[in-house]
Amino acid sequence: MAMTNAFDASRATLTPKEKALVERRDRLLGPAYRLFYEQPVHMVRGEGVWLYDADGQAYLDCYNNVPSVGHCHPQVVEALRQQAGILNTHTRYIHEIVLDYAEQLLSTFPEELGHVMFTCTGSEANDLAYRIAKYQTGGTGFIVTDLAYHGGTDVIAALSPSLGIHVDLGENVRTIPAPDGYRGDPEVGKAFVANVRVAIADMQRHGIKPAALLIDSVFSSDGVFSDHAGFLREAAEVIREAGGLYIADEVQSGFGRTGEHWWGFQRHSVIPDMVTIGKGMGGHPIAGLVVRPELMTELGKSRYFNTFGGNPVSCAVGKAVLDVIENESLIENVKQVGAYLKAGLHKLAKHHDVIGDVRGTGFFIGVELVKDHSSLEPATEEANRVVNGLRQKHVLISSAGPHANILKIRPPLTFTQQDADLFLQTLDEVLASL
Repeated sequence: MAMTNAFDASRATLTPKEKALVERRDRLLGPAYRLFYEQPVHMVRGEGVWLYDADGQAYLDCYNNVPSVGHCHPQVVEALRQQAGILNTHTRYIHEIVLDYAEQLLSTFPEELGHVMFTCTGSEANDLAYRIAKYQTGGTGFIVTDLAYHGGTDVIAALSPSLGIHVDLGENVRTIPAPDGYRGDPEVGKAFVANVRVAIADMQRHGIKPAALLIDSVFSSDGVFSDHAGFLREAAEVIREAGGLYIADEVQSGFGRTGEHWWGFQRHSVIPDMVTIGKGMGGHPIAGLVVRPELMTELGKSRYFNTFGGNPVSCAVGKAVLDVIENESLIENVKQVGAYLKAGLHKLAKHHDVIGDVRGTGFFIGVELVKDHSSLEPATEEANRVVNGLRQKHVLISSAGPHANILKIRPPLTFTQQDADLFLQTLDEVLASL
């Protein structure tokens, strides 16, 4: 399976200093780690939508969704500094900031989702959702998409086929195609629901009771598929009819990234049973699970404890991020600038035949590159050249999809029209050089 979001470093392109750093990294961190780009970037500082390397060169960041409100936002940094200087401990003491943050966070969700449980990572959040789904339904069967990524724990890696050849999905897991209206059935909703039904029937035929449909709301690892709005609603109904739950993985698509709502599932007019969140939650080790209270019965018979999950410093950071998104009207910014960016990409598609499809919503956009518009042969090498060509011109993106031929564009929520213009101009130059 192709790597979907990383490129191994070509040692021939490195300076002696860079080569020494990469070799030291390999020696200390081991072979499982990957670097972006043929010529890796040595970053030392970030501010807003910019990253700066060791030589002071600025790079336009169109990819990192962890610092969702921009790198080192002053309000977020100050919240971290203040709380770190007062108290940081686990969640088995009472602390107002943890409760204040939980209350503010839950206010962005439908009222049916009334509990939040904090973790450190999205992987942990999905692992917790997995446990609750099994406890509550009595089932073990999970449905994910063909190239899904949901996390790195042993259990959740088994629900993440994008991790590669050594992932054993297990007999309780069924994979279904992503809702690809470009290469597959243009009636994405009908096709997706039909595939969910097939997966459920196959589980039942093998004596496996369905537990959950676990879906990334924008199908980011599969290649970024967000349209047509509404098709997830029927899929949720189908899994519930079979006795399972619908888990919305919002680790990548949440916190206003789609430019329409706080959460990606909201554009489908559906309320999940559980929602996992992380990454853009704080630019800090904080993640969580938002859940319908009635689903907590079985887990509540035991206990949940996470040493660092929901600590006061992380919650202060998370609360500051929510405040910035609200006070700076960033969801509206994502809507407006995202539409401008997408329109600009459609214009480029008229001049560059290698662009086969432009899709996505808000600040989560996929641009699929193909060798031929009739055969839709993936332009994998061209995508690699574009990503690395942009890096050479100091603009950062990555790629996704089963053939790594889909440009993955995912800038911070503070990205402006001026930033979009710079990105579009640079992409135009790189595409022309192909």
